[in-house]
Amino acid sequence: MEGEELGVERGPAPAQALAAPLSLTGELYRRLSAAETGGLCLQPQGAEEARAFVSAFLKRSMPKKEDEAIQDVLTRKAVVLEHYSKKKAKPQRRKAKGFTAKQRRELRLFEIEPEQRRYAIFLPLHELWKQYIRDLCHGLRPDTQPSVVQSKLLKADLHGAIITVAKSKCPSYVGITGIILQEFKHVFKIITKEDKLKVVPKLNNVFSLEIDGFVSYIYGSKFQLRASERSAKKFKLKGTIDL
Repeated sequence: MEGEELGVERGPAPAQALAAPLSLTGELYRRLSAAETGGLCLQPQGAEEARAFVSAFLKRSMPKKEDEAIQDVLTRKAVVLEHYSKKKAKPQRRKAKGFTAKQRRELRLFEIEPEQRRYAIFLPLHELWKQYIRDLCHGLRPDTQPSVVQSKLLKADLHGAIITVAKSKCPSYVGITGIILQEFKHVFKIITKEDKLKVVPKLNNVFSLEIDGFVSYIYGSKFQLRASERSAKKFKLKGTIDL
């Protein structure tokens, strides 16, 4: 169809188009009449320019196909040109970062001021802790099995409990009694009746804890976990445990 022209509208290419089969190529490259182009603002082009435009348009519309495949599809059958929408990148949410261990030490977030290191101040906390344990164990009755109480205490929050160092490889720790103010992975911070803040390591120490007549023993060497970690840990019963 050499010498014929195709009228092409100036503007963005449509998202989808129908490629004509071989029998319709004459219509595809047919010259538009003056009546058809008069009110549509169309500018006629030469045959070679029209073919170049169609080839470029097909390549944009079917980016995953090679040139030979596009020409093969165009000459053998009619196809709906593919349209690929650009995926919008989802904005990444930034997680709030907490303080580092160094920053917590510098800010002294876990420091207890000297004027607040008094045993009497924390007695109400101990009363709240006892009520918390009673509710956790559904009431501490005389017929309650000690193993049930022990299993609950292993996962309970111990802040406010009164503990005593029953055994230790270091004799100076034996007999220390006080209210637990802070529990860390490796140590307990307790306040004694003499208003002294003691830092007692868990390692190589056995602690006794009494509530409503039930006495439980905590082996610190097997208890080196944070309170949040203990709540999800499954403890195994063992016959004998060394310090």
